Amino acid sequence: MNALVALCHFCELHGPRTLFCTEALHPPSPSPSSQGGAAVPGADRDRDADREGEGLTMRANGSQRGEMCDGCRSLPASHPGFVSIDDETGIRFLSHQHPRQPQMFSVVRQACVRSLSCEVNGDVCPGREGPIFFGDEQHGFVFSHTFFIKDSLARGFQRWYSIVMVAMDRIYLINSWPFLLRHLKLTIQSLQSTALKVFDNEQGVCPQRAARMNSVFSPAVFPHQRSGNAARSLTSLTQHPNLWASLHSSFSWLLKACGSRLTEKLLEGAPTEDTLVLIERQTEEEEEMNCWEGADGDTSVTPPHQSENKRGQDFLFDDDDANLDELPDPKFLSLRHLRQVLGAAEFRQLVWHVLMGNQVIWRGADPGLIQSAFAVLKSLLPVGCVRSVPYSTQYEEAYKCNFLGLSPDVPIPAHVSSSEFTFLVDVSTEGSCQISPISENDISSLYQFTISSANTQPTDRGPTLLNKLEVALCNKNLSVDVVSHCLLCLKEEWMNKVKVLFKFSKVDGRGREDTQKVLALLGATGLGEEDNVRLLKFWMTGLSKTYKSHLMMAVRGGERSPSQ
Repeated sequence: MNALVALCHFCELHGPRTLFCTEALHPPSPSPSSQGGAAVPGADRDRDADREGEGLTMRANGSQRGEMCDGCRSLPASHPGFVSIDDETGIRFLSHQHPRQPQMFSVVRQACVRSLSCEVNGDVCPGREGPIFFGDEQHGFVFSHTFFIKDSLARGFQRWYSIVMVAMDRIYLINSWPFLLRHLKLTIQSLQSTALKVFDNEQGVCPQRAARMNSVFSPAVFPHQRSGNAARSLTSLTQHPNLWASLHSSFSWLLKACGSRLTEKLLEGAPTEDTLVLIERQTEEEEEMNCWEGADGDTSVTPPHQSENKRGQDFLFDDDDANLDELPDPKFLSLRHLRQVLGAAEFRQLVWHVLMGNQVIWRGADPGLIQSAFAVLKSLLPVGCVRSVPYSTQYEEAYKCNFLGLSPDVPIPAHVSSSEFTFLVDVSTEGSCQISPISENDISSLYQFTISSANTQPTDRGPTLLNKLEVALCNKNLSVDVVSHCLLCLKEEWMNKVKVLFKFSKVDGRGREDTQKVLALLGATGLGEEDNVRLLKFWMTGLSKTYKSHLMMAVRGGERSPSQ
């Protein structure tokens, strides 16, 4: 990540000062001349920049030596600093009191002053502690978190610090806000808790509050008597012998992790609904984690939805292909494999219930087999329509999940088993003699599958998507990958129809007659019309919030435009 992390301090005598900064240096790109054994110009520039950075630090410390105290200084000018190298990428993480690059010195200096300025923090952070964001295109953008460190000799018994991250990419920095806030809080809480122990020990030996109340200082004498107290370093306040090495490790990890958690992908055309839904879920998950950390920074608190069935939630957000690879044998490998094991008629009934949004329950003693079945079946639906509990010891209602895995001894409520909106698959091992499967077809000899459903509606007419999918599955000339791409195209085709129907019926509020004309135009009428309409209505619930809000804003804007 092209960013820099710095620890800043507001000295009572000299004002804002940069104490410690860590930056990432990317390796130079190889050139054709360097591959032939010639000298690398980039390497020479890198070494020159290193020397410039070292000279800058020494000049900064030297020019301000008369204006610096122990509280303004972290490492002496002769200290070489700290260096860590990422073996995977070759990126070097360098830490010293001042930035290595001369052009970054003024940028970090301005960020330091603004992060510790009352003009920036007064109205944004109540109590002057907390995260803020500021910056511009010229001087970069800054994520800053201000905080106090206890000091028994300081004015108000505390000193003011901030940790800033400076980057030129505003969007990237804003998107990293929850991540930065969560991990910077851990570093800050570690510093504060360590300093608090030192503060309590010092107060136990010599209480400063009582001593100050009993002493009378004149305005002329007060600054001179407190001049020595303003020179306490952060190392002295925390009594941490390896403080700067520890901060170097924390800042280096933060730069590496923040740079690798978000990656740029080249998307051709507009993002799909599945992509938008996944982005929304990730954002909601990060926001929820931040809310549940608590005011005191207790990260051990677990949100209720994660504590109730964490395995189910984790499975819901994981990638289907990765789950199939990680699950042990025996397992279902594809829709075609599932069709071979269950049989064509039973498979069609199962897929029909999945596409209609009915609750599909698998009950058996092998969680891995059930999870593999769900991973395969989930590919039939948009991501927004999937609510999964892979394996549970109690029944969950249909509004919570449309994929439910149960242990074999869990009873199904009578109102559920008699409902036409439920499809049950019982997996048993009775009559099985083999111990382990030799190939994927051995699942049928290891397990027996009993299917039950109270639905009396015929499933051989539609929906159209299911008919086309079965044609692709029956075509042995098509590989599994080709069938997967066919299914992806079918899903995109029907999601586009869902968008049109949502816009026409929900947003515009058209009548039944007009809606019927739109369905005919979309090719959803005729054979299997009832199933097509049910599918469209169910898939409508999987539309992203981004798309829905965009439509509503567009409609409202169109309504206001004539009057304007």
